[in-house]
Amino acid sequence: MDTVIAFILIFGSLVFFHELGHFVFAKRAGILCREFAIGFGPKILSFKKGETLYTIRLLPIGGYVRMAGEDPEVVEIKAGYRVGLQLNEKEEVIKIILNKKDQYENIRLMEVEQVELEHDLFIEGYVEDEDEDVRVRYPIHPSAIMVEDDQETMIAPYNRQFASKTLGQRAMTIFAGPMMNFILAFVIFIIIGFLQGVPIEDPVLGEITEDGAAKEAGLREGDVVQSIDGAEVTNWTDIIEIVRDHPGEEVTFSIVRDGEIIELTVVPHVLEENDQEYGQIGVYRPFEKNPLSVAEYGVTETYFWTKQIIYILGKMVTGNFSIEMLSGPVGIYKSTEEVANAGIYNLMKWTALLSINLGIMNLLPIPALDGGRLLFFAVELVRGKPIDRQKEGIVHFIGFALLMLLMLVVTWNDIQRFFL
Repeated sequence: MDTVIAFILIFGSLVFFHELGHFVFAKRAGILCREFAIGFGPKILSFKKGETLYTIRLLPIGGYVRMAGEDPEVVEIKAGYRVGLQLNEKEEVIKIILNKKDQYENIRLMEVEQVELEHDLFIEGYVEDEDEDVRVRYPIHPSAIMVEDDQETMIAPYNRQFASKTLGQRAMTIFAGPMMNFILAFVIFIIIGFLQGVPIEDPVLGEITEDGAAKEAGLREGDVVQSIDGAEVTNWTDIIEIVRDHPGEEVTFSIVRDGEIIELTVVPHVLEENDQEYGQIGVYRPFEKNPLSVAEYGVTETYFWTKQIIYILGKMVTGNFSIEMLSGPVGIYKSTEEVANAGIYNLMKWTALLSINLGIMNLLPIPALDGGRLLFFAVELVRGKPIDRQKEGIVHFIGFALLMLLMLVVTWNDIQRFFL
């Protein structure tokens, strides 16, 4: 149960922050966001605030922000429709009721002749006035609502649609999703740094265990190691390597303590791992928690793991990495179970790595992914005009279908690996 909760929280956080990036920059650009969804499929929870419907859906395989103009509008009004109109004090239409009009009071019934909901924003038609039909024309408020089967849909004037925005605004709205995944990873590493501390590279001894060889030899926390058996020590890694290579053997530590140089003989305890012996003296690496070090740690860890993931993706392109080594939701769940057993800090780091991975994968120039859409924007920049929306839509649909096929293959590999 703990693994299930951890997996849901991790997955939900990654998708939430990814979609939040799209959402925030879409709102900044003035784009109407109809829905902010976590998951796909049937709704299991929803509420509406302002212009946007917020939903959690059944299938935990992603999320989306539904922006006006990206898909055909689901509610249409054509000539000949008989609709009900609600007006404000300025005689602007604020609500257009398509059916069940008898449920509303103070509406004007109109047989529509002409309607324009993107640019000029008006509706024209015939209304009853003293037993005769009069042709009238009403302006439509930019935030007017259309109602069909008790479902309200806000109109989307062209200036609120995705396609109306500048190339830079559209590109930033799409790029903001992966960008938020990198920011999330950076923030997680920052939190780890403040809670756990940042490992110090300098050859300074941290906490000394009570039953270790270091304690027996008289070493203390804070001692600065200059050399071991005459070999110069410049960082913590040097200490680890020399100690590991001398199990049960006397080694001389030359340390600085309170400004004095002291030499102490230490005999590392012998430990066995995979039929090999190595030395251990019972000293923990020191940590620090000052803000500058923590910030540097957040940047370096994010950069390091970004490079590592890109390197692995590069091996896939060159054929040195098999598709059987990829993990889908099942594999990630099993890995989360193992990491969760290793402690909260490892789980936090695992979350950061998954966030970086999600950001990188979404930036790949594959149709249906954010990177694929950014590629189309690059082509638009070169051509000086956008590619036909229908043609682009077909490409993205094919890309999405291929991604779903890959997801099925990877999930089947996971099932075979872990359960069969």
